[in-house]
Amino acid sequence: MSDARILVIDDHLEMGRLLADQLGDAGYTIEVQENGAAAVARLRDNGTVYDVVLTDLRMEGTDGFDVLAAAKEVDPHLPVIMMTAFGAIDSAIEAMRRGAYHYLAKPFRTDELIVYLERALGERRLRDENRALRRVASSRSGFGALLGRSRVMRQLYELLARVAEASAPVLLRAESGTGKELVARALHFEGPRREHAFVAVNCTALPEALLESELFGHVRGAFTGATTPRRGLFVEADGGTLFLDEIGDMAPALQAKLLRALEDGEVRPVGSDASRKVDVRVIAATHQDLEARVRAGAFRADLFYRLNVVPIVVPPLRQRVEDIPVLAEHFLAAARSRNPRSPVTTLANDAIAELARRPWPGNVRELENLIERLVIIGIKDTATASDLQALSTSTGEQPTLVADVQPPALQRVLGDGLVSLRQLEREYIAHVVREVGGNKTRAAEILGIDVSTIHRKEREQRG
Repeated sequence: MSDARILVIDDHLEMGRLLADQLGDAGYTIEVQENGAAAVARLRDNGTVYDVVLTDLRMEGTDGFDVLAAAKEVDPHLPVIMMTAFGAIDSAIEAMRRGAYHYLAKPFRTDELIVYLERALGERRLRDENRALRRVASSRSGFGALLGRSRVMRQLYELLARVAEASAPVLLRAESGTGKELVARALHFEGPRREHAFVAVNCTALPEALLESELFGHVRGAFTGATTPRRGLFVEADGGTLFLDEIGDMAPALQAKLLRALEDGEVRPVGSDASRKVDVRVIAATHQDLEARVRAGAFRADLFYRLNVVPIVVPPLRQRVEDIPVLAEHFLAAARSRNPRSPVTTLANDAIAELARRPWPGNVRELENLIERLVIIGIKDTATASDLQALSTSTGEQPTLVADVQPPALQRVLGDGLVSLRQLEREYIAHVVREVGGNKTRAAEILGIDVSTIHRKEREQRG
């Protein structure tokens, strides 16, 4: 049973009244309009609110397509269910491509209609709840989530405030661990799309075929294992923002499909012949030199220029050392909330000074992980510099003394003479992964890098 309000439009008045009686008996509140023009006028009446629109497709004058357009104009998320004769199925499918929720071929059973009405209402309720949650979360996801008052961060805030109001693509250039997703979320929640979804995906985390399905969706049977259709992240982000982290690692074939989606504003699911319009702001991020990858033929020049409309550089932690005290205190409070039995409550001045002296190759994420370990392992209320140094030693970290830690893998490489920094880096990452028994998440914490970086280095080694 439901008290939802439903607008029924059918130019066969008897059919409309019959539907109204049947749905009224099921507990819905029904309003019937016998032509499309009257329905469009009611939809545009700001004082009238509907939960679902149920409309005939073929009507004289103002037809179901016009009703659909008016409904989406009033509320882009208002579910519209089409009713159509069997011979007009192609038109109904076209209506779904334009945003209709579903279609039913006449004659249909009332219980079948109610199933789709309840599904549409359930999705609408969930979306409304998510909007409310996003409004609450926006204060913690906008600029307030970015900590630091250094000069470079103030400059970043000023730039983000201007860029947030636009819909143009943004390309974030940043090292791993600098908080690229926080910046992307701030752009979303401080802009006009804040009421819609923010969707993030790491382009290195999935193989090419799975990433294509993840982004663009697929139809049932599109490939082995595709037993149910999937909408894809572009559709989930419709009206909002899609954040593509580590875009530089995307495969060339997928780059071409992404470029088409950006240029046409349409996505085509894997295995489908039909495209769907989407309104998505894309924010991409990379730690790589994309210009160099373009010159090497590994990244499409046209996609680079399409993404690089608004380039933003996120500063590494070593360029904002004065922000380390506030970041450390923030991470300490967060870690204590997750580990309330820890005795560690404060950081001594010499501990803060020790943190400020470190090079932080893993940036803010490395600092956060270190504070987390300090809270978990620490045994006294005030942590000192010696505690931090002991912590690094106990966990195998030697951030500034790599030359003194020469496991067999590194000795083997260095024994051949001078080697590239890239080769040395790969060998050391592989060594740490082996030392922790293959636990890449743990290895990433020790190294102060993202686990996706380890996956990427392994692919490079295999390639």
